[in-house]
Amino acid sequence: MKPCTQCGKCCINYSDGGLTASQSDLDFWEEYRPHIYRYVKNDELWFDPETHQQLNLCPFLRKTKDNLYTCDIYHDRPEDCRFYPVTIDQMVQDECEMLEPRDLKNTKQAQIKLDILMEDSRPPCC
Repeated sequence: MKPCTQCGKCCINYSDGGLTASQSDLDFWEEYRPHIYRYVKNDELWFDPETHQQLNLCPFLRKTKDNLYTCDIYHDRPEDCRFYPVTIDQMVQDECEMLEPRDLKNTKQAQIKLDILMEDSRPPCC
């Protein structure tokens, strides 16, 4: 598995109403990050604060001049973002550029690598 290429596919694929935030995320944003919380409507992400319409992309996703994607709220991003990717199947579906041919040949081994790679981003199991 390669390091993240910052292709933005994960953010683009899920920012159109496909993300959820935990109650602790929402409470934290409301109290300490109102610039994020203003894009929340009825505990759902990402809504235009003026029109209250669902946005097509996360308002904090930025494309650099090098065609890489960055996140303006990386350290305060929703749990869904912190935990992504969860499975190799999800990465395949999203055409994640981290996957290598050997990962696709042995998905069980690739899943083990992914779980190790993501262990600091996900809550402890069980």
